[in-house]
Amino acid sequence: MLRDMIHDVQAIAAEVIRKTGKDKPADAALREVLKQIKDLAPFDATEIAKTVFIYYRWHVWLREERGVEAKMRLAIRLNQRFQANSASVPLAELRTNAVPGWTAAEMDVTDEWLLSLQREPKLWLRAKRGKGEALAKTLFAADVSPSLPEALLYRGEEDLFKTPEFHAGEFEIQDIASQIVGSLCAPQLGETWWDTCAGEGGKTLHLSDLMQNKGLLWASDRAEWRLQKLKRRTGRAKAFNYRSVFWDGGAKLPTKTKFDGVLVDAPCSGIGTWQRNPQARWTTTVDDVRELSMIQRKLLANVAPSVKPGGKLIFSVCTLSRAETTEVVEVFNSSQPDFEPLIFPEIKLNGRTVAGVSSLTLWPQDLDGNGMFIAGWQRKKA
Repeated sequence: MLRDMIHDVQAIAAEVIRKTGKDKPADAALREVLKQIKDLAPFDATEIAKTVFIYYRWHVWLREERGVEAKMRLAIRLNQRFQANSASVPLAELRTNAVPGWTAAEMDVTDEWLLSLQREPKLWLRAKRGKGEALAKTLFAADVSPSLPEALLYRGEEDLFKTPEFHAGEFEIQDIASQIVGSLCAPQLGETWWDTCAGEGGKTLHLSDLMQNKGLLWASDRAEWRLQKLKRRTGRAKAFNYRSVFWDGGAKLPTKTKFDGVLVDAPCSGIGTWQRNPQARWTTTVDDVRELSMIQRKLLANVAPSVKPGGKLIFSVCTLSRAETTEVVEVFNSSQPDFEPLIFPEIKLNGRTVAGVSSLTLWPQDLDGNGMFIAGWQRKKA
């Protein structure tokens, strides 16, 4: 069946949608379906993914249509009109249809945020330290961000994974909000850092690059398969100053080392990624938010003793709910008297500058990237 769909992007997208559900995210269904189709052009694969995500971005507007194909065609028409003129969709409809009803009680739901969720997400690259301008010239269709000299907004359609620059480790695909997390960590040469929830290593690679491959960087995760992917990525990026280790997030730490800096890029509800991952809007619940907030509090409490006097503790989550951001900070402040707020360096956002803060909320409309919350502390010196 799937082989007959090779040249029919919408038919393949519809098959992906049928396989998607709460227990199977859209990206997992995409991988499963596309894996079965041989000789699929990269451009077609990109269009299939875009079509699937457009469907979920306009999901609530499609209720009156019957059948996946009809719903998908309506979603494409709505999306085309909105991208050409955002005023084509009344703000009242966005407030009702763009996000679940429970969000209004859990976070600030602004018109600017709702509009940003319906726009097409941007693709960001992170160049090697000091190589942003040179890489932008090499790739042609890339612009350096005014916020970070290594952050590049990519506008082209080339398969980046096949470029010689990618295989040479000259850049990573990494959202600009995640890049700001690394820049605010600001690790120094020769220091010892711990990326506690490293995942597949995006922020680990950034920290290593900022440290110029010197000092020592611990990277831990509760999933061994993620650490294996991290190992492959660090090899391509030529990042050698790291040590990977399993850690389940519990009170028993993987090392007795005291660190100059600890990054807790904690598990979260992912509300900040709803532009890029629209299906998650309809599977995430308020119970998820509350449960993850408790996990974040425990992670910070567990790792706090690993920070040496004068060292930094950085907390980041790609979500925007109060329970997972400011409330976590309040609990840590009241329970950890050995720590004081860390004042971050000045940050330039779209049209404004933020300075003198120890916590920062990045909205998707701020940088054309993911939503992100970042907070920092410094352990008091004895």
